[in-house]
This record gives sequence, structure tokens and C-alpha cells, in this order.
Amino acid sequence: MAQQENVSADLIWEISRTANSYLVKRKSAGGVQFSKDPLNLMNKHSRKYAGFVNDKAVGIHLSKNGGIALITKKTKHQNRPASNKNEVLWSSNRSGPKIYKGIANYTAKQGYRADLRQEAVARASTIRQSQRPKKDAREKKVRGAKAKDAADKA
Repeated sequence: MAQQENVSADLIWEISRTANSYLVKRKSAGGVQFSKDPLNLMNKHSRKYAGFVNDKAVGIHLSKNGGIALITKKTKHQNRPASNKNEVLWSSNRSGPKIYKGIANYTAKQGYRADLRQEAVARASTIRQSQRPKKDAREKKVRGAKAKDAADKA
């Protein structure tokens, strides 16, 4: 039998909203606030994306072998921080669409929040795109008659 919490997630958010260890405040950008929470998909400081507050939270990170890691928060044993996270890994050899479908299927079948599914796939896509090697810049083509003549003389 699972224990019920004594404190609601809304109360936790109201208490820790203005000061918590994940909060990053920037005065230079008009007072914008970000979050360093590993279970925050958008890195925005808001109740919707706060992983430490929500019972079922999802996080996407780059794994140590260069693949994608999906981290989910378990609802059981919330008072045991070391054992209340589950991690699913996809290797870097797996194609992008298979990873995205796996993330969507895992979160749907395990009953995680449907409103975070699209953000999770978008974050995995961004991580995959950042791992691709950059292409070299193309040489500029010579255009126009005068430019072609100058290139021929040189």
C-alpha cells in the first residue's frame, strides 16, 4: 500500500516558488527566471515544468555514451530521492524517429503527463541535432561577367 503525502504539490510550489536550489534569476534580461531542475524539460521556472514539485515528471538528457536518457520520477517512495527515479537509455546508433517514438510510447504507457510528451520529444530532437557534426561552409560562387573575368585573370 502506497503512503499518501501529507503536503500537496501546490503547497510545495507556493513555498519554494521564490527560493529553491534550482532557481536561476537574471536581472539583466528583464528579471527572467530559469530552472536547473533535471526533470524540467523547458528549463522555465513555472509550476507546469517543475519536476521537483510534480508527482510524475519527465527529464531528457544526453547519456554518457552519447545517446539519449529518459529520466522519469516514480510515484512510489517519494521520500527516497536516490531510488525514486527510473532511467531509460537509447544508444546514439538508434535512429531519431525510433527514439522519439520510444519516448512518446514510454511516457504514454506508463501514465506520465500527456502535456509534457511533445516537449520531451522536442528536447530529445534538439539534443540529437546538437550531436551532429557541423558541415563546412561552401565556397562562394563567382557571379557576374566582371567577377568571372577577375577570377580568370587571378
